[in-house]
Parts: sequence; structure tokens; C-alpha cells
Amino acid sequence: MDKPLSNLADLPPDVQDFITAQAAALAAKDADILGLNLTRAAEQKRLKSKMETTQAALVAERTAHSQAIQNRDTIIADLRMQLDGHKKHRFGSRSESLDQLALELVLEEHEIAQAAETGGDEDTSAAEQEAKPPRAPRARKPFPKDLKRTQTRVTPGDACTDCGGSFRELGADVMEELEYVPGHYIVHQIIRPRMACTCCEAVTQAPMPSRPIPKSFVGPALMAHILASKYGYHLPLYRQSQMLENDGIELSSSLLASWVGKCTKLLERVSDAIRNHVLAGKAIFMDDTTVKLLQKGKSRSNHKTKAKTARLWVYARDETPWASTAPPAAWYQFSTSRGAEHPSKHLQSYAGFAHADAYAGYNDTYRTGRVTEMACMVHIRREFVKVFESYKLPMAQEAIERIAKLYEVETRARGKSPDERVALRQEYAKPIFDDLEVWLRAQLNKISGKTPLAKAIRYALPRLSKARPYLDHGILELDNNTAERAVRPVTLGRKNYLFMGSEAGGKSAAIAYTLIETCKLNGVNPEAWLTWVLARIQDHPVNRIGELMPWKYQAMIDAQKAEAA
Repeated sequence: MDKPLSNLADLPPDVQDFITAQAAALAAKDADILGLNLTRAAEQKRLKSKMETTQAALVAERTAHSQAIQNRDTIIADLRMQLDGHKKHRFGSRSESLDQLALELVLEEHEIAQAAETGGDEDTSAAEQEAKPPRAPRARKPFPKDLKRTQTRVTPGDACTDCGGSFRELGADVMEELEYVPGHYIVHQIIRPRMACTCCEAVTQAPMPSRPIPKSFVGPALMAHILASKYGYHLPLYRQSQMLENDGIELSSSLLASWVGKCTKLLERVSDAIRNHVLAGKAIFMDDTTVKLLQKGKSRSNHKTKAKTARLWVYARDETPWASTAPPAAWYQFSTSRGAEHPSKHLQSYAGFAHADAYAGYNDTYRTGRVTEMACMVHIRREFVKVFESYKLPMAQEAIERIAKLYEVETRARGKSPDERVALRQEYAKPIFDDLEVWLRAQLNKISGKTPLAKAIRYALPRLSKARPYLDHGILELDNNTAERAVRPVTLGRKNYLFMGSEAGGKSAAIAYTLIETCKLNGVNPEAWLTWVLARIQDHPVNRIGELMPWKYQAMIDAQKAEAA
């Protein structure tokens, strides 16, 4: 038997060459396979990385696209909401209760149409008139007894048409109709004769009585009429000048403006007394509105007149909702800007609660610690009303309905004492208020933060915490409507006179609004009161200016009427 081979060297050379060649071939093949595997792994890694990059890019693109769509929808929603607000501001009602106002307008148009149809149809038969059910007579407030009355007697004749006998009066049916006699002007002559003594020949003459504007020919009644017409009924001075010209009296608008400036300066002490009365209250209402102010160019080369936005501020006191006997009043101030320094200056002597909107300029006043902020629920409600009118969202409607329940409690509390108001609010309003706050916070987590509804909720939540003091204080109101009502005459007036001619004109307007709107709050005829004040203020002691307040005048008039009756 042959001996087994234990080494390659023991093999024949040709076999050794063959085996070496095969081994080299196999090694080369393994190397190729390994290289191919490495290449394939690298390619797979590259493709995977490329796919991940592409996928990330697609996700980013999709996210950006979704964000762009969301931003676009938010912008569209905001623009739509602004458009609805502009439409309502220009064409819509200013009333908060839109449905009620719409109903009143429909009824008014219906009544006009009905009156036109029945009044113009002269052929309506008596049978048709009798077929209609009898209409209950509408109760009408009688005309004031102090109005001048004229009489027209309508008799059937002097003798009976049947037998020729004479008549004896059994009674009379009296029907009163209201007529208008156009106003007229009179010239009041103040005659001061020069008197000479028959004994010593000394010449004497009575001094000129005090008049509103010395060395002018305007009387107290005419001056009161000019002021009340401009600031009470929004009639610009140039129109008043035209009306005077129709009666043959030439008074330029610049002369009327001069009289207004001098007169309001004279009445400033009365306005200051009203300010002291307003700031003596425990709770006030404050707001502001824009007016246009003309400004002339300061340089010699620039004489153009430009209009800038100025401000009229109002601070009102009205304690009638909680049965206080203090008379209501409104104090106005003019400023050339809306800077925070103005309310801080106006309220530097005031300590108490202040109903206001969310204007940040009031914060400096609150930081003093003397004035406590009381937020306005109407402003909160208004944000949800805007959203509901634009999108009809049930969530916005529910917020409005929840706020309405708070006002139902306020209706019951009106006119009661502060303690009674607190008791009612704690029992009925506090649970509603607390639930509203919790509900709004829960809804905010359910909706997108960029929607108009979310913005309304974010506005409401901090304001609710600042409105909470009304639950514990019966002297507070749920809203700032008192100040908003006091601002409304200014907004009506600026549509007619358009701008203030100067800073002095703005200050004159603030004084006039203070006097006239305080009269209106107390049910006083502004023109009659101004006539009474202007006739005596020049000689009235400054330390007794409180005797000239509108409520003092009205008490005097009521006493005179009671005595005459």
C-alpha cells in the first residue's frame, strides 16, 4: 500500500501547479464576491439615506404646505371678520340687541306703509271700516302744562237749524294738537339814563349789569342757544350762521367761534366743580374717543394745514343703579394724543374703582394702587358676537348665552341697595360666572390657537378675572356702558363739525360737553340751564359755585312748579 501524502511538496510539480492555480482562482473569486457585497451594501446604504432624505423633504414640504394653508385660512378668517365689522360699522346697527332693533325697523316700515295705504285710500267703504276690530287707544303722555295754548272755538251756529231756537252750552269736547311756531330773535335794549340831581347838579348813572361776554352784544339766551346747538345737537357754527342770515342777522361763524371760546372759558369753573363731583364717587366709568385736530405747518416754507388724531376722554359717575341719591355727571378732557400720561394726570386725585376697557394706557394709573380696575363684560361679549356673526359657531353662541344669564341677574339687581345686589350676585351670578371661566378654559384646549374664536377666548379670560370684583361690591356694574353712552354724543358731533380747529377749541369742546351731557344725565334742559347760569355767573361767588349745578337748578324749577300748582 502507498504511503499517504502529508505535504504539497510531496506532490508532482504539475499537480502542485494545478492546485495553486485553483486556489488562486478561488481566492480571486472570493475577493470579487466580497467586493461586490461591499459595493451592494454601500449602494443600499446610499439609497436608504437618499430615501430618508427624500421622505424628510416630503414631510417638511407637506408640513409647510399644511402650515401655509392654515395661515391662509387664518388670514382669510381675519379678513372676513374685519370685512363683516366694517360692513356693520358702515351699514349696520349700533345696537347690541340686533334682533330687537331689526324687529323695530320692520314694525316701523310696516306702520308707515299701513298709514300710507289707509290715508291715501279715500274710497274705503264704511262697511270695511266697521268690519275691522276696534283698536285700543294708545296711551299718550299729556303735553306739558306750561306750554302756551291757543284756542279755536268751532260752533254749529247761533240758532238751531230745526226750530230756530237759541243754544245753551252743555259742555265741550277738547282736542289738543301740537303746533310749531318758528323761533325768533329779539333785541334787548339795556337803557341806563344819566340822572342829574336837582339840588347839587351831580350827574349819576347806573353801572352796566354783568353780561356773559363784556363789551359784546350777545345775550345769555342766545349764547346758550349757540352752545346747546353746537355741542348738544351737533349743529356746526357755519350752519348756525346761515340760519341767522335767513332772519337778516349777519353773524359770521368766526364771531360765533370767538363767543364760544370766551363763554366756555367763563364756564370752566362750573366744569371743574363737576369734575370734583365725579371724582368724589366710589366708582367711575372711563373711556375715550378720537377727534380730528387741525395743525398748521410750523416752518415758513410749509403753511399746509394737516389733521392729526386727538382724543376726548370721559369720566362719568352714575350711581342710580344702586339707588344712590348722588346726581350723575360726566367730565370730559381733551388731549392731543392717547398717551398714558393723560389718564394718569386726570385721575391723580381719584381713589376707587374704575370701569374701563382693555386699553394699556390705564395700567400706570392702576399701578399706583389708588385705582382698582373693573373690566367690561360688554367688550368680552362683543368679541364672541363678532365671531358668531362671521362664522355662526355654536361655541361662540353658547358663550353669548352664558353671558346673557349674567345680565338676567343684573336686571333683577338694578335699583336695589349695594348689599342686596351683592346677595343676589353671590347666589345667582357667581355660579354662572365661575362656570363660564372654567368652560372657556376647557374650550381653548379643543380648538386651534390661531382661530378667531381662540383669540376671543384669550381676550376674555384675563378680562374675566378683572371683572370678578363686581360679585363682591354692589356699587360696581358689569360693564362700562355708562362711559360708552357718554362718548356717543362726541361721535355724533364729529360727523358734523369733522375736526377741532385748535387745541383751545378742543378744550372748549370738553367743557361744553361736560356741562351739556351732565344736564342730559339729570333730565335738565341744557339750553334753559345755560341761560340761567350765564345770566348770573359773572357775579356769583367762586366758593359757592356748587349752587349753579344742573341738579340744583332742576330742584329750583321743580319747587317753582309745585308752588304754582
